[in-house]
Amino acid sequence: MADTKQASAPLNGAYYGPSIPPQQSYHSHGRRSGCGCLFSCLLKIIVTIVVILGVAALVFWLVVRPNKIKVHLTDATLTQFNHTPNSDNNLLRYNLALNVTVRNPNKRIGIYYDSIEARAFYRGQRFASAPLGPFYQGHKNTSVLSASMQGQNVIVLRGGDLADFNRESAEGVYTVDVRFYLRIRFKFGKIKTGRIKPRIECEMRLRPNGGGLVPDRDNECEFERIWFR
Repeated sequence: MADTKQASAPLNGAYYGPSIPPQQSYHSHGRRSGCGCLFSCLLKIIVTIVVILGVAALVFWLVVRPNKIKVHLTDATLTQFNHTPNSDNNLLRYNLALNVTVRNPNKRIGIYYDSIEARAFYRGQRFASAPLGPFYQGHKNTSVLSASMQGQNVIVLRGGDLADFNRESAEGVYTVDVRFYLRIRFKFGKIKTGRIKPRIECEMRLRPNGGGLVPDRDNECEFERIWFR
């Protein structure tokens, strides 16, 4: 008997119909697009604010032209400066007074000196301090800061510091640092800034027993801005 089975023909793509493309997640792409747009907007806003602030600062500087405060050490006296390094108490007995002129060279800016404290140092160790009263300094004005410090305090001098003290005692000239710690505000018209905390640092060479300043270039003061508060 003849084999009546017929070989089945291979199925082609037409039998199954057209292929179905993979599904795409439009939700994910939309979220990425939204994030990118938001980041771009934020970046534009930040850049705009920075530009506006920069232009405002430039205009303010061109109008006001702020100048640095000028400080000059006018005179100082050291009527007592005795240290007892060989005793148990290491006492330094002192009597120091000085005057510093502070010049505001600005035409449109006034300065509020809300608090002032003078501190005296020898070889990096503070041995005295004195508060000064607050005041307002007007445009293109010069004011005098006067500090007087008298008393005794413990100062421990060892090694090189002790050797320097003995050398200066023999020479009759002592190197003393005085720093004025300030809290000030600037006034421009009706605008007042926040407080900043600068300091005035004066390095001086003094003769004891009221001899006063040794005339050399080391007797100078620097105005340094530290930080905003």
